[in-house]
Amino acid sequence: MADNTWMNSQITDAVTQTNVKVLGDAPAESMGMLYQMMAQSTGMSMQNMVANQQHKNSIDSAVVTGAVSRLYTLDVAAEGKATQEVLSGNPVAETMASLKGVLASFKENNPNAPKFNT
Repeated sequence: MADNTWMNSQITDAVTQTNVKVLGDAPAESMGMLYQMMAQSTGMSMQNMVANQQHKNSIDSAVVTGAVSRLYTLDVAAEGKATQEVLSGNPVAETMASLKGVLASFKENNPNAPKFNT
């Protein structure tokens, strides 16, 4: 209890205890605010990640739709020409073509040769 002065000691004690209580509660309140701010920022970052993933999925769907649409609108002759250009430098494809030619000439020269589907 405070010393008796011209002011009532009970009032001095009440003010002093209130000041001590405020100073004692300050660390707990500040940590509570810190935890709330961390929880809010973590929640916001999770929401941002979900939104980014949804936007990425939308872009992926648009790319796939565009690619399929482009495939369906290609000309058949252009596809054949592109395939021929791809396979023209391919040694396996060239070997297969030469083997087909040999088989065709073999069939012409030997009418009794077995029939193969080519």
